[in-house]
Amino acid sequence: MHSIGKLIITVLILNFFINNYYFNNNINNNNSNNNNNNNNNNNNNNNNNYKINKESNNNNKMTSTPDSRSLLTVIILGASGDLAKKKTYPALFGLYLRDLLPSNTIIYGYARSHIEIDDFKARISKGLKGDEEKKKQFLKLLHYHSGKYDEKASYDEFEKLISAEEKKQQGVDKFNRLFYMAIPPSIFIEVSIGIHGSLISNNGWSRVIVEKPFGRDLASSRELVSELGKLFKEKDLFRIDHYLGKEMVQNLMVLRFANAVFEPLWSKSHISSITITFKEDIGTEGRGGYFDQFGIIRDVMQNHLLQVLSLVAMEPPVSLNADDITNEKVKLLRCIQPIKMSEVVLGQYTSDPEGKIPAYLDDEGVPKDSTTPTYAAAVFHINNPRWRGMPFILKCGKALDERKTEVRIQFKRPDNFLFSDDDISRNELVMRIQPGEAVYLKLLSKKPGLENKIEQTELDLSYRHRFENLDLPDAYERLILDAIKGDHNLFVRDDELDVAWQIFTPLLDQIEREKVKPEPYTFGSRGPKSADELSKRFGFIRSLGYNWPGNSPQGNKK
Repeated sequence: MHSIGKLIITVLILNFFINNYYFNNNINNNNSNNNNNNNNNNNNNNNNNYKINKESNNNNKMTSTPDSRSLLTVIILGASGDLAKKKTYPALFGLYLRDLLPSNTIIYGYARSHIEIDDFKARISKGLKGDEEKKKQFLKLLHYHSGKYDEKASYDEFEKLISAEEKKQQGVDKFNRLFYMAIPPSIFIEVSIGIHGSLISNNGWSRVIVEKPFGRDLASSRELVSELGKLFKEKDLFRIDHYLGKEMVQNLMVLRFANAVFEPLWSKSHISSITITFKEDIGTEGRGGYFDQFGIIRDVMQNHLLQVLSLVAMEPPVSLNADDITNEKVKLLRCIQPIKMSEVVLGQYTSDPEGKIPAYLDDEGVPKDSTTPTYAAAVFHINNPRWRGMPFILKCGKALDERKTEVRIQFKRPDNFLFSDDDISRNELVMRIQPGEAVYLKLLSKKPGLENKIEQTELDLSYRHRFENLDLPDAYERLILDAIKGDHNLFVRDDELDVAWQIFTPLLDQIEREKVKPEPYTFGSRGPKSADELSKRFGFIRSLGYNWPGNSPQGNKK
């Protein structure tokens, strides 16, 4: 069957899919939860403390039924920092609003800064959004203690405070602890030593959430994995990549494997290229000194975009079990060929045309001669039967013309001679991860009227239009909840991390060894011109005359 015939079938069935998507997605999610619960029961009886159910009411709200004889203590290391204030505490509050935290919960913050508890609560309160009465109740759960990160006596003192608070809870016989390391990677090991030496629960589980970056190259990543492995079992470590918790990333597997219409088209036979894009419309904004240590490849491409690529391109797993999914992701990543410097574009933003916004080199803490890229585009080649010869183009950058993250699957042109090349635009399946979660299929249709003109239109599943009373949880909410449940499905396994660094370390070494100078691009632009040229060289055809209705009033800037 020709590609055009299959695409017509896609249109018809996708329309059916849109009408039934919500129902199907709930079924798959419930099945996934049941599979994970069964697996957790076999591996760890402690995971029975939390039973998550999805009720079929108007708000589709999840509720929890915690074991009343268990206590959960969440311990946030680095509680005075921006990450904790902007992400960790708001995520815990989100779970509290959804009744997903156990009734017996204590939240303890730990950092070097000395802050009075009332001042600490006032600082955290500014980042919480929701019912004011609920906010007051949540703040009552919060405690704070200051101490050193590299001194055992500080952790011993902290342990006494936690234990004293835990003992105040009546009728509790199991004390579970979740540690969230919202700290710089340079102190991961010393803090882990402190946790292991003083704070591990003697009667209940202890789990540790580790924030990225997990090293800066293969050697440092392996050292980190090795040192953490000496202190904690792999089942108790949760390496967080918050992109895996985003709603549309969650939906990738459902779209691929729950809809038979896509599988026949999901290969090099019908797809011309797949582009995965991450764009931010802000610069480093005072964080340049920290960002300069890593750059955009380590900060975004090596983790966020590679995770999305693996979900888009992997083979079907044998089940929804976390290990089965990760096994397929690892197999896929091992098929990625070495990245060629000739297929990479690096950029660094300069000031905006009016000179009102500082260039990257003018940001605080950035060396004036820095060659750290704030933009990167690279072509990936996967050497397996499904994808061999078809390019995956990954792009990420700061200080660009808009904020968006998306997967754009561009199909080959139909193999017929009915229409001129000028009339034929490529069909595209676009999965918008953020903002404005959506899935839309770009296709060609006859323009209504007497003239036989063709125009590009779309089948559009925009979440905010399709689902009433949409209340999407933040990615951190989902990930923290999964850590509480002991579900590793959305976390990075040690071998997965290792193969990811095997892909990127040679490229990063070459960039630093050759001191590759990034191409300047203006703040608020599309990025380096060479990036568009790179995409064009590998067959991507940019559609200039089409505006997706879900975009902002400024129009579609593809």
